[in-house]
Amino acid sequence: MKVTSIETFVVGNPPPRHGGRYFIFAKLTTDSGVDGIGEAYVATVGPHLVADMLVDVAERHLIGHSPFNVESFWRRAYGSGYALRPDPTLCGVMSALEIACWDIIGKETGRPVYDLLGGRVHEGLRTYTYLYPEGDDAYAPKDGPNLYTDPEMAAEAAVRAVDLGFTGVKFDPAGPYSVFDGRQPSLERLELSERYTSAIREAVGNRADLLFGTHGQFTPSGALRLARRLEAYDPLWFEEPVPPDDLEGMARVAAGTTIPVATGERLTTVSEFAAVLRAGAASILQPDLGRSGGILQGKKIASIGEVHQALLAPHCYCGPVVAAANIALATCSPNFLILESIDRWDGFHADLLETPIRWEDGQVIPSTQPGLGVVLNEEVARAHPYEGDELHLAPEDVPMPFEEGL
Repeated sequence: MKVTSIETFVVGNPPPRHGGRYFIFAKLTTDSGVDGIGEAYVATVGPHLVADMLVDVAERHLIGHSPFNVESFWRRAYGSGYALRPDPTLCGVMSALEIACWDIIGKETGRPVYDLLGGRVHEGLRTYTYLYPEGDDAYAPKDGPNLYTDPEMAAEAAVRAVDLGFTGVKFDPAGPYSVFDGRQPSLERLELSERYTSAIREAVGNRADLLFGTHGQFTPSGALRLARRLEAYDPLWFEEPVPPDDLEGMARVAAGTTIPVATGERLTTVSEFAAVLRAGAASILQPDLGRSGGILQGKKIASIGEVHQALLAPHCYCGPVVAAANIALATCSPNFLILESIDRWDGFHADLLETPIRWEDGQVIPSTQPGLGVVLNEEVARAHPYEGDELHLAPEDVPMPFEEGL
C-alpha cells in the first residue's frame, strides 16, 4: 500500500467563528482506494500557502511511501533542509499529513486509532469550553461591555455552560493578546481578573473547574502578582503565564503559586515538551495535535508526562479533525485530564462531518469506527471556501497602552 495523491481544503468558518476564521484539511488517498483525513493548525502564514506546503511536503516525503511508516515519514520531513528542530509551521503541515496516515492505518486494519496506540483507557472524555460571547461574531467589541470585560456577563455564560454539562470553563480577562508580551499587568487588569474569577466561582460553585488563560502575556513577576489574586478561587490551572519559550520564568511561576501551571498550545514535538518537564515549568501539558507533530508525537508527549506526574489536556482551537486526533490520544492515555471542546461540537463543526462528534452530558464519547472515526463532508467543505486574507488569529501588533497592561 502506498500513498498516491493529496487534496487540500481551505474552509472558511462562518459566524460565530468559534475555532478561528478558517480550517485547513488534507486528504490522502492510497493505491488501494483508502482515504485518510488530517488537519493543520498553522496560523503563521496565509492558509492557501499552508495548503501549498501540504502538497509540497507530501510530494517530497510521503507520496509513493506506505502510510504505515509514520515514524520514517516524520523523520524525513522533520529533517528536510537538515533543520531537525521544532518549527511550528512545518510541524503543523507534518501534523496534518501524519494524522491522515493514522486515519488510513485505522481504516486498513479495521480498528480505531486509539486501539493501535495501547487501547481504550477512558469510556468518556471530560470536556471544557471557552466562555464565548453570544451573537454572530466570536470577537467581542472593544468598546462597551462585553463578555471578556464584564464579570456578570461572564458568570451568566459560565452557568449556561455548566447547565449544559461542561465541568470546566476557560476564560482570559487579563488583557489583549499582544506580540509585545511579556509585560506587567496593570492594576486595572489585576482587579478585573480577580473580580471576574470571583464572579464565576460564586456562580458555578463547585460544579465546574475554572481554567484561567493568559496566552503568555506577562513577565514572571507580573504573573505571580496575578496568581496571588487568583489563588483564593482555586483554579484548576494557570495557563501560559509567561511567553512559552521562557521555561525558566515559567518554572519560577510554577514554584511560586499553588495553582497548577499549564502550557503547550504553542509548543511542538516531544523535545519541547520534554524541556518543559525538565525545567519543572508546568504540570499540565496541552499539545494541539494539529501543530505539535501529530498523533505519534502526541503519544510520546503523553508518555513522558506520565513519568513526571504531568497530566494531559489537549488544546483545540481549530476544526473537528484535530479534535478527532485529540480524542484518539486522550482515549488511550492514562494521564488524560480534560479535553478542549468547541462548544458541544455542534454548529458548523458538526456540519463538516458526515457523523458529528458525540458529546453527551459534558463528555465526548470516542467513536468505535475505524481510523479517526470522522469523515469530512467534502460537499460542505467545498461550499465554504476561505476567501479572506486575515490570519487565523490576530493579536495586537503594537505595545499595550498603560491602562491595558503595560
